[in-house]
Formats: sequence, C-alpha cells, structure tokens
Amino acid sequence: MTAVVSPPGVGVAVGGPDLWCTYAAVRTLAWLGRVDTVQDVAGTAAFLSGRANADGGYAWSKGMPSDAWATFYCTQALRDLGLPVPGVDRTTAWLDRTWTGEAYAMTPGQEPDVWATHFSTRTAVTVCGIDVPDRARLLDWLAALQTADGGLSWSPDHARAGGADVRACHYGAAAWKALNSLEPALPPWDVPALVRWLNEQQSADGGFRFAEDAEVPCMWATYRATAALDALGHRPDQPVDEWVTSLRRPGGAFVRWQGYDVEDVWASFCAVGSLQATGSRADHVADAVVARLAELACPGGGHTYREPAAAADALATAAAVLIGRTDAERGRRWLEGCQLPNEGGVMYMPGRGSEVRCTLWALAAGAFQDDPAGADRVLTWLRAMQNPDGGFGFWEGRGSDLVSTSAAVESVRLLGGNVAEVLDVAALKGFTDTFPSGTLRSGLQALRVRQSLGSADSQGVRLLLTRHHVRGGGWANEGSRMPDLLSTYEAVATADRHGVEVDTDHLGRFVRRVHTDRGTAWSPLAPPGGDALADCLGTLLHRRLHDGPGALPALTLS
Repeated sequence: MTAVVSPPGVGVAVGGPDLWCTYAAVRTLAWLGRVDTVQDVAGTAAFLSGRANADGGYAWSKGMPSDAWATFYCTQALRDLGLPVPGVDRTTAWLDRTWTGEAYAMTPGQEPDVWATHFSTRTAVTVCGIDVPDRARLLDWLAALQTADGGLSWSPDHARAGGADVRACHYGAAAWKALNSLEPALPPWDVPALVRWLNEQQSADGGFRFAEDAEVPCMWATYRATAALDALGHRPDQPVDEWVTSLRRPGGAFVRWQGYDVEDVWASFCAVGSLQATGSRADHVADAVVARLAELACPGGGHTYREPAAAADALATAAAVLIGRTDAERGRRWLEGCQLPNEGGVMYMPGRGSEVRCTLWALAAGAFQDDPAGADRVLTWLRAMQNPDGGFGFWEGRGSDLVSTSAAVESVRLLGGNVAEVLDVAALKGFTDTFPSGTLRSGLQALRVRQSLGSADSQGVRLLLTRHHVRGGGWANEGSRMPDLLSTYEAVATADRHGVEVDTDHLGRFVRRVHTDRGTAWSPLAPPGGDALADCLGTLLHRRLHDGPGALPALTLS
C-alpha cells in the first residue's frame, strides 16, 4: 500500500488561492455558522466571480472553458458568503446547453455523468431557482445508476459494467434531494439495497472507503457515504464520530487518513460534513477548524489547501522541473509523493484526488522513472479510468473529453507501456473517431491518439495547422486570427511527432511576442509573467527554436 504521509522532496507553491479549496473553506465555515470569520470577503468574492465566462458558466481558472464543477463551486460559495450571484440568467442559459435530454454533462457536447448532474441540478435549483428541464427523464437516468450489488456508479454505462462508488452514491442522492426540495419525488432506487451497499463500505473502526477495492478508509469517502445515507433518511450502521475525532491532529483540525501529517482544507470540510450528516454537533471542533482555515487564507482573498507558502501543486512543480527552475531530483520525489492511497494517479494537490492531466505533467517531468512499482500503479489506475465509451475524463467517473484522453494515452507512452496492452484500443478508437474535434487543439489531440494506435496522419496535421495558421505568428484554437500559447505549443509538439516541418521564422515571431524576461503570456494580448505553466510552455517553445524537433513533451491543459 502507498504511504499516507505528505510528499517528501520539494514542491513548488504559487501562493495563490484554489477554487476547490476556497469552496471547501467557505462551505465549512457556513456549516459552522462562522462565515463572518472569512478574512477578505471582497477579495474572495472577486476570486470566485472572476472565473465567470461570457457564456454564463464558470471555469477552474480564468480563461479556461466553463464546466459544471466550477460553476457550482463558484456560485455556491458566493451564496454561502451571503452575496448575490451575478448574471444568473446567463448561468441558466449555460446550464440548458449542458442538458443532454436526460441528465447534465460537464460541458456542452459531452456525455452526462453523475458528477456534472449533481453539480448542475443543485446549481439549477439553489442558485438559478429553476427546475430541471425534464424531471421524469432525470429520475429515470438516476435510477439507471444503480449497480447489481446495490450501489450507484458514475453513469448508466458504468453501472452496467459494475463498480459502485460512495462518491457516485452521494452525488446521485444529492441530485435527487435537490429535485425533491422543489416537488416530492420518491427515490428512484432500491433504497434498502443502496443503504446496505453503503454500510458495507464502513470499516470496523467507523471510517468509510470508496468501494471494496480501496486501500484505506478516508475522510472524503466517509463524508460522501454519511451524506448519502442522510439524504436517504438513514444513518451508518456503526458510529463515525470516534473515527472522525481520531483524525484530529495537534492543531485541532483534521487529516484525511490515519498517519497523514498535514491538516488540510478538505479534511476539515469532510470531517465537519460527516458530523453534520450523522446528526452530531461540531461545536467542540469549531474553534480549532476556524483557526486552521484562517491559516490557509491567501493574501487578497480565497484559500488554498495548507499554508500558502507551502501549498505546492503538481502542475507548478512539474513545470519548474521541466525548465530547470527547481532541483529536479527533489521535485520528482515530491511529485511521486502525490501518489497517495486509493488512487494510483498523481494528485493535483496532496490529499485531493488523482487527475489525469497532473499525472501526465508529472511523468513528463520524470516522475516514477526509477520507481517501477509506482509506475505500475499509474498504469493500473489508467486502465481503470477508461470510460465505457473508450475515452477518459479528468478524474474517475467524469465524462470523456479529448484533453484527458490524449493525456492518458501520452502517459502510457511515457511509462513505456504498450497502449494495446494497457487500454481497450477498440473503444479508444471509437471514442476518438466520434468525439467532435472542431478546434485546433481537440483536432491535434485526436491525431496524437490515433498515431499511438498506429494510424499516423501527417496530412491531417498539415491541414489543421494551415487552417489555424495566424499570419503574424503562432496558431489559433478557433479560426486563424488570435494565436495563443496552448494552441501554438500543441501545434508544434504534434507536428514534431508526425514529422511535419515547422516554419521556425513563423514560430519565432509568436514566441518573441509572448516570451519575455518578465515571463510568458498566454496570448499576445495578455500580460506576461506570474503563471508557472505559461512560463514553462514558453520556455520549452523558445528552446525548440534553437534545439530543433524532438524535445517537446505533448502536454495538455484544455
């Protein structure tokens, strides 16, 4: 079993707030009735509302596409702060675009999953004040999440394949509870079987695990299980209070697993949530939790998972290793330490959940190159991550997209694995061939996946690069007017992989516009500097101009 302690080595912290952490901190304080202790309400509100896009949805970070995850966390945290949510009509219209006819997708055009359906059902009901477009069809879709053993899975296709998870149980139950708050509806499942399956995930000492194959019980699983039971009007078979209390550390706040050594934001969020869900009072932990959350507040608003100066993340650390801005060996050890129990991938922040893009960046930076056991765990996790439609999502159970699918395939390649032996290649090909790829990056991602399956298409790469070629330098994701760093980087990396010649004068004009001594900008119109990932991609492109093809890892973000 993987060690449960925080990562050794040295990670890179950017010192700024994180969306998930900010939501978790604000929600915890709301549960405790202590929202008035938020140190910078105006700054936190600006951080949350600053993720709003023109389409009405919200993004994980400024400039990225809207998704249901970020939209729920931003709008719910604003509500918990007692502040109005701006542009609710636009958010309502964006939600309508993610409705598939029976449930919600994470982004428009994707297949629905229970993560997105939970987020968007709650956003619709609690933020927008509306019902879902078709209650009967949504209840039927939720009913189809139940597996033969009684639990709930990520989608009906996942349920038919087996494999329930307490997180999916919670998201399904919470979506039904939100519907029920508007108009009574019976639970669409065999409730005794669902309750029985949930209780079977409780360990003898009181904590819950994600599912039968999880290595250890954890605070995240315990909160999701107890909250699911509570939504269904039930309680765990065994008390959880003593187990939750056993995970308090000297500061009085909580950790996620036995033996872990950092009292982070999500452990306290889940601990307080578990106590609430089981009808226990959290008064005895409130002062310590509030004090700890104050230590996790960032200057200017928002929160991160631990003290800001120490809140390293996998993407920033991998970026620094790739361009030599931190000690490579110590950075790689830290990245390897982000492989924690229950999931074999690399976590964006330790104690969170494994994510496929972070896993790719860590592997590109050299993680696990001297750790065969760790590499095997990544491959096993990737195999289990493949969705029934053949693609991959950012994390387990999330709907498939080309960003994640290309990241997963590239991760297998970096680990020296044979894609045909690790993944279901027929399903992978089917997904890649049918998923819409109307932008430059999605088209390039699909072409790299097909190349890994033995179907290299150099002419397809040339056609895409010609279509999105910007006269003044670089490539645009949509059309051919405004180049950007992500698209230009993927264009060059994909061209190199396919043996397509890159016009270095054209590339150089773009690089000189965005890459300066002050750092790299995401586009010629954006300010340079201050972003570790942009600086990494800009530096790698600058090196490519001088070193020639063959050196660019196929990194993806969106």
